[in-house]
Amino acid sequence: MKKALFALAMGTFALGISEFLMMGILGKIAGDLDVSISNAGHLISAYASGVCFGAPVLLFCRKMALKRIILYLAALIAIGNLFAFLAPGYWTLFAARFISGLPHGAYFGVGAIVARRLVKPGHEVAAVSFMIAGMTVATLVGVPLGTFITNTLTWRLAFLLVALSGVATFFALRYWVPDVGKLEDKGFKGQFRFLRTLPPWLIFGGVIFGQIGFYCWYSYIDPQLTHIARFPVESLSWLMILAGLGMFAGNSIVGAISSRFKPASLAASVELIGIPVMLLFYFFAYNQPSAIILMMLGTAILFGSGSPLQSSIVGYSKGGEMLGAASIQIAYNAGNAIAAWLGGLVINAGYGYASPSVVGLPLIALGSALLFYLYFRYERRQQPKST
Repeated sequence: MKKALFALAMGTFALGISEFLMMGILGKIAGDLDVSISNAGHLISAYASGVCFGAPVLLFCRKMALKRIILYLAALIAIGNLFAFLAPGYWTLFAARFISGLPHGAYFGVGAIVARRLVKPGHEVAAVSFMIAGMTVATLVGVPLGTFITNTLTWRLAFLLVALSGVATFFALRYWVPDVGKLEDKGFKGQFRFLRTLPPWLIFGGVIFGQIGFYCWYSYIDPQLTHIARFPVESLSWLMILAGLGMFAGNSIVGAISSRFKPASLAASVELIGIPVMLLFYFFAYNQPSAIILMMLGTAILFGSGSPLQSSIVGYSKGGEMLGAASIQIAYNAGNAIAAWLGGLVINAGYGYASPSVVGLPLIALGSALLFYLYFRYERRQQPKST
């Protein structure tokens, strides 16, 4: 099943480039399309809007085979980014970014279900972690490559790279992923019944509060490194590679040890470790070696808590697995949006570029507490279906 999981990871690799590439090429796009940086920034919001809109569409795919759904999503990755490559102006690129975001949450949702069905019981979190590893590899290799292509040639070719990755994903899924069947159809209303129980809401809360806390810091990592640690702007390319390496390491380590722990306790513990890391970054970001080490630890924690929760929500969403697994991506994106606003708020209030690393600490603690409650209340005494 390694080839099948690799095919799933190819999709998250393409999505990772599509999501994170824009942050590093806004200036090039703004100049080429003759718009302001702030207007170019709306292209990031367009993608996030597509993520939030696309995930609930899975409600209407409940009778379809899982493999067919994920093939359609891979095709949509290719189509959206091909549209971006060909976009003649700002608004067509805006539309292309929205289309590119549509398959994001849905792919992670369906992909998590498929990955869990490909492995033996007890290895579900590791399988989902393997799938998510594609996104971490994207931050490590794909995004720097796309940035290099943009700076040396044109941003259009960077989007063409993502489109080709989507095409490759389609064929890999077509030939390497077996038919894993359908989900049991509980009807349209039946897909929402899992929301009457507490565990999914504890997971969503753990995701949103934890994500806000960490992304307050990571959203402003650029000025923290250049203004506080005083790295030259030219250093950001290789610093972002190190940040991506931290993401890859965090996801891989958690995936490797996931069979020994319950998902909620593992995710909660990883989030909790982030509190001293964020505190240390606040006090020692001025020191360049410390800033690098703490940045890599922070990004490792940021991605380390993801795979246990992405896997766990499936087990707690009986009858609405696709909706539950996709909704967690909405929670992540909502957390990211709030985090950027909150971090900017404290910076504009005059507390400095280091302040976002500590303003979210109470929220990290709250998110971790919700997940620990999930563990003690629902997971400690018996192995849940989510693991």
